[in-house]
Amino acid sequence: MGNSRALTLEQFISDQQAIHKEATGAFSRIFRSLELGAKMVNRDVRKAGLIDILGNQGSTNVQGEEQKKLDVIADEIFIHNLSKSGEVCMVVSEEKDAPVFVEGSENAAYIICIDPLDGSSNIDVNASIGTIFSVFKRDNTNSAPTLNDCFRKGTEQVAAGYFIYGSSTMLVYTTGDGVNGFTLDDGIQEFCLSHPEIKIPEDGKIFSINEGNYADFPTGVKTFVEYCKTKDKESGRPYGARYIGSLIADFHRNLLKGGIFIYPPTEKTPNGKLRLLYECNPMSFIVEQAGGRSSTGKMRVLEVQPTELHQRVPLFIGSKNMVEKAMDLMGNLGEKTSL
Repeated sequence: MGNSRALTLEQFISDQQAIHKEATGAFSRIFRSLELGAKMVNRDVRKAGLIDILGNQGSTNVQGEEQKKLDVIADEIFIHNLSKSGEVCMVVSEEKDAPVFVEGSENAAYIICIDPLDGSSNIDVNASIGTIFSVFKRDNTNSAPTLNDCFRKGTEQVAAGYFIYGSSTMLVYTTGDGVNGFTLDDGIQEFCLSHPEIKIPEDGKIFSINEGNYADFPTGVKTFVEYCKTKDKESGRPYGARYIGSLIADFHRNLLKGGIFIYPPTEKTPNGKLRLLYECNPMSFIVEQAGGRSSTGKMRVLEVQPTELHQRVPLFIGSKNMVEKAMDLMGNLGEKTSL
């Protein structure tokens, strides 16, 4: 990509705000904060093997998961940058047991839900990791935010996206008007439009699920897995099994190539493992804007009413026809679903 023709993230957002005359510039400031945070995390990820930021921090987060050093660093970076934007009154982070209320910004309009470093179990083996974020806007800014302001359905998101730190560093995001992808140009340190108007294929040939838990899957999930693995020339089966174990990496591949990612309920995790506010909701907003589907196995993810800060839900997400096929098979076996 020639730099002379590159459209940067800042230019892209500016152009979009010029179209929408009611825009205040708040999104620009929020995205500048997220962009700076991602560049700082990317810097640390790139040199992770050279300095002492790999391995365990020696503490656990609210999920009971062992925190990695980079987890803690990323959390601090994003909270600091978002707090300085002047537009964010509250940050909900996977790494914090309670929301962070931004001092001095009690009347700011925006709430950010964020997973600062998704896929952190892959840090030490140099696999792709990333940052997932969701943006909500408060209706009433005349008072300080409260915990209840976090409990918003995914349909109320005004923006969502993720940064993926892989062979290249990318930002993929939506504001409810399609999905666009930007790749970090290391030479000019700018995110440049590289994947305009992303559309996920309606059909895919990849299924992503941890088959190590097969014995504990619901009957409908087992049936769908066997469907994916059964030879059928007309439909192009069997499908390829691809599972990195990092939501952001598996989702990103399937978004571009077509496929389905499943983290179902199991005996050990009856509500699934992934968190609604800062993993499932933002990814579901993105995939629907790209023409795909997302379900808990019983209902559309974006219509789930949150009741807990770190609430977990099962997730079936990806290409439209693949998700609908999974839901059909589960429904036919008495496991009623509704997209």
